Amino acid sequence: MFDFLQGYDVLGAFWTTVQLTLLAAAGSLVWGTLLAAMRVGPVPLMRGFATVYVNTVRNIPLTVIILFTSLGLANTLGVTLGAKGVIDTLNFRLAVLGLVAYTSAFVCEVIRSGINTVPVGQAEAARAIGLSFSQVLRLVVLPQAFRSSVGPLANVLIALTKNTTVAAAIGVAEAATLMRTMVEKEAQLIPIAAIFALGFVILTLPTGLILGWVGKKVAIKR
Repeated sequence: MFDFLQGYDVLGAFWTTVQLTLLAAAGSLVWGTLLAAMRVGPVPLMRGFATVYVNTVRNIPLTVIILFTSLGLANTLGVTLGAKGVIDTLNFRLAVLGLVAYTSAFVCEVIRSGINTVPVGQAEAARAIGLSFSQVLRLVVLPQAFRSSVGPLANVLIALTKNTTVAAAIGVAEAATLMRTMVEKEAQLIPIAAIFALGFVILTLPTGLILGWVGKKVAIKR
């Protein structure tokens, strides 16, 4: 029944999708958190930069950003993002960079919303005992903001998993790239589509359920 799958590394393609998701998620969480810190910070220049970045990137299609990393950074400027290693293909590295640049804008807004749920009095009390802004943010505000943001961050992670298919635009051998190849060569269109749809459901559904459960467990009761 599934003879048409012979010769195609479906699991390998989904493993590439998982790698893209995990690396981009880690990078987006770091960069998104820094952007959120800048947006609520006391320095006008940093607030302005973060605001412009988020509002600009959120309104640019991901495909444009991914193509820019390939055509603009790699082909025009010669940016290679390091030598071969664990992440051993240039297009893979560029896809991760594009996904991080795009997804971090949404992570920033989620974390900023979490920061806004923290009572202002807590930050004022922390400042009153002599803590600096960075200490208040790191020790008092962000821990509570993250607890409030787990559920929304799960939605961002699910969207990121699905957005990895855009990496096919620059030739990254992930699930969508393999699906396109199989559709072009095989006549089993519906079974192929069903298999890849099921694969993404298997990746995203547990993520939403697990992080949704975690979010309820760690949520701060106010």
